[in-house]
Amino acid sequence: MINDKYYRRRYVISGIAIAVVLVYIIRLFYLQIIDQSTRDQADNNALVKQTIYPSRGLIYDRNGELLVFNQPIYEVTLTMRDMGKEWDTLAFCQCMQISREEFDARIEDIKDRKKNRGYSRWTPQVFMSQLKKEDVATLQESIFLFPGVQIQKRTLRDYTYNAAAHVLGSVGEVSQNDIDRDDYYTRGDYSGRDGLERTYEKQLRGEKGMKVLMRDVRGRIQGSYQDGARDVTAKAGTDLYITLDIQLQLLAEELLAGKIGSAVAIEPKTGEILALASNPSWNPKVLVGKERSKNYNLLLKDPTKPLMNRATQATYPPGSTFKTVQSLVCLEQGAITPNTLYPCSGPGSTPIKCTHHHGSPVALDRAIEQSCNPYFWCAFRDLLQKDGYGKNNEDFRHRYELWRDAVMSFGLGQRFADSDISEQSSGSIPSTKLFDKFYGKTGWKAITIRSLSIGQGEILVTPMQLANQAATIANEGYYISPHLNKNDSMLTHRHELAIEKKHFEVVKEGMRRVMIYGTGRHFAVDSLHMAGKTGTVQNPHGRDHAIFIGFAPVEDPQIAVAVVVENAGFGATWACPIASMMMEQYLTGEVKRTDLRKRIGSTVLNESVKKW
Repeated sequence: MINDKYYRRRYVISGIAIAVVLVYIIRLFYLQIIDQSTRDQADNNALVKQTIYPSRGLIYDRNGELLVFNQPIYEVTLTMRDMGKEWDTLAFCQCMQISREEFDARIEDIKDRKKNRGYSRWTPQVFMSQLKKEDVATLQESIFLFPGVQIQKRTLRDYTYNAAAHVLGSVGEVSQNDIDRDDYYTRGDYSGRDGLERTYEKQLRGEKGMKVLMRDVRGRIQGSYQDGARDVTAKAGTDLYITLDIQLQLLAEELLAGKIGSAVAIEPKTGEILALASNPSWNPKVLVGKERSKNYNLLLKDPTKPLMNRATQATYPPGSTFKTVQSLVCLEQGAITPNTLYPCSGPGSTPIKCTHHHGSPVALDRAIEQSCNPYFWCAFRDLLQKDGYGKNNEDFRHRYELWRDAVMSFGLGQRFADSDISEQSSGSIPSTKLFDKFYGKTGWKAITIRSLSIGQGEILVTPMQLANQAATIANEGYYISPHLNKNDSMLTHRHELAIEKKHFEVVKEGMRRVMIYGTGRHFAVDSLHMAGKTGTVQNPHGRDHAIFIGFAPVEDPQIAVAVVVENAGFGATWACPIASMMMEQYLTGEVKRTDLRKRIGSTVLNESVKKW
């Protein structure tokens, strides 16, 4: 009879053997099927995976004019694992026209895992980038002498026009933060750094491809692996059509030359931005290629701040251009009617004086025409102090907040959150909390904040907000958020004002009279039926700023414009003619007033301004 003790042990030993075999099978399955690391390591011995970079999407203006395109460049990569002991460093340096010290410094940077977290001896690492064809010609002829070296074709941006730098933006090398946020990028890749290049980066960049090459035991490339079966085709980025009219943009930048300021034009019915000019500016080409970093630092240090997009980031009191908004809010809230009359004593008026004598009393349309300060102070006072003259009580505070909400409904004092323009300032329409902080809860009343009535004091707006204000008046009560992507319909982004349409008639008539009898009359084009409002904004840091808003034609507005020229004095002298010529260019296709164009464009108001 079999000994039960040894008989049972047989099952234990068999179980252990089976378990060991199963462990080996599972481990082999994991290594060969699930875990790709060992396969990748083996593949790296025999295969070379070469990234194929897609062409970046092109950018066109609203009329199909090509603005941004690509030019070929090259980069040299090294795979450290393939660089044997006999690798001729000095010969390589001669081919690349660099010193041995520069070579060693670049290799050290590549191997520094703090600077290059994706470093691997098995994968190509960028050694030099943004090289022209002639820079790699010598290396191309003798590349067989340098195992592990590849020449990779890439593209850089180029520009048809020296214009619209703030709008278009630039492309630069990605940072480590970019790589950490998006696994699309690796060291040495490029992405949009600002402007439209950044906003539409994912659309413009396309999708990378990959070419798999096979090499022999000596590391020499033998051709495509499996006849290209594992290759992935790169997909070019999607082209971008934008709302700018490049000819209008060029004119705006020409007229702003030698000045600090901005000009914005919008198509009222759609919110499409026709021009977005900021000066000082730069040639977009200076932020391309090897010189990008050096030129960017020079721009950054320029005291005139060319990198600031003044059209969307600079803020100013709106001055007399705000009287159009004040009129509409006061009409809607019942403080005045179109026939309400207020007296004016010219420069002798108190507590706010008028800048000139124009007769008294005046109704609303003529008050807009003549920019009568006392009229708008009286209207603002009567709105806030109705049934409680001179008192700061709950009714007064409520009326102020209603006034503020109505003003902000024009898009003033806040970012356009649904716009594709990322570089925006919000501006400010002051709240009761702000005045409570300054004066105490009951320490202020209408006369304390009287400067708000004429667009001065604590009100701050951007030029783009001013252009949108003009578009809102042109539309008689609504606006579409200003935007730059022509292909992305924004018509659903419609913002309605709580102001009856009937109130816009008298305000538009007043603005029309500005261009016939008022401060804009010298620069009107009669056949275009322009409406506008000039502003001369007090500036505590120097000479007044010149401002203008307007639209044309009055009966069917096609363009709304805002222009700000810093430290230029009267709005009628500088801002108005620039806006007038922009409207003429857009509506007729040319500026016939060539003498005016030459005079404005050639006049330097700020000697420190230069075109990069």
